[in-house]
Amino acid sequence: MSGAFLHTLFDVAAWLAAAAALYWLARRGLRFPAQSFELPYVAVLVFGAGLGAYLFGSANLWLSGQSGIARSVEGALAGGIVAIELYKWSAGITVRTGARFALPLALGIAIGRLGCYFAGLDDFTYGTQTALPWGHDFGDGVPRHPVQLYESAAMAVFALLYVLAVLNRNAFVITNGFYLVLAYYGAQRFLWEFLKPYGPLIGPFTLFHLLSMSILLYAAIMLATAPKARSMHERAVA
Repeated sequence: MSGAFLHTLFDVAAWLAAAAALYWLARRGLRFPAQSFELPYVAVLVFGAGLGAYLFGSANLWLSGQSGIARSVEGALAGGIVAIELYKWSAGITVRTGARFALPLALGIAIGRLGCYFAGLDDFTYGTQTALPWGHDFGDGVPRHPVQLYESAAMAVFALLYVLAVLNRNAFVITNGFYLVLAYYGAQRFLWEFLKPYGPLIGPFTLFHLLSMSILLYAAIMLATAPKARSMHERAVA
């Protein structure tokens, strides 16, 4: 199978896993803000995520001295956040609406990154050269950090911890799950960026270093200002 086909296959698997996660959360008796499933909300989210994915993905490609158009999952995440916050501000929505997306996001990235790994050099998500025994040759004769697998494993760990929190009815994690996954994602992504061959933007930091810090800062502010979570028993509201 070609790398492009495998990438598409894992992208589809990531979306299916995200949908399964939403279904599983609903079966656990959790109720999330209804706004996050309304058509205008979803449309804005899809538009913002798509715009951010191509904008930041392509910008990073150009900053790294390459031409073309690219997508970025972190760019999609940032674009979706900005679009939804602007939409909520314009619509007068004050409730926090991201809680239902914590597990789908973690699972989606964990599975989707496997597609990036199998896509090889064309995907431009590989790592820098390494002498470590698990370095992977993506076809150019250079053993590289398989950073796609690092990120996949990291997000899978978060997904597992989140599932355990849901099973234990942890009110804080369920209510603030979206901001917890953002903080976790931003922190681990910031670290992996040091192992990627991307062009720096400010000092040693790449565009995605700065984007990771921005996502982490946003999550930290939202967590610091979060209302106290109520205890959860048979049914829960997040």
